[in-house]
Amino acid sequence: MARAMLDYTKTVLKKVSFDVSLFCKEVQKAVQRLLPYEIEELKLFVLSLIQQNPELNQSLVYLNP
Repeated sequence: MARAMLDYTKTVLKKVSFDVSLFCKEVQKAVQRLLPYEIEELKLFVLSLIQQNPELNQSLVYLNP
């Protein structure tokens, strides 16, 4: 089930990547929901999205402890 949550989170983040504010809120929610090893995988995913949309780099604040 946890893997399903990570996949769902990735889908949501892709869909809201047009809005930096919304993207940051979804990243915050994901960090609260996911397990530590899933957060590491999420970081890699977010970094790949940032390469496409550099303005999303603000969200990295929520991924670093």
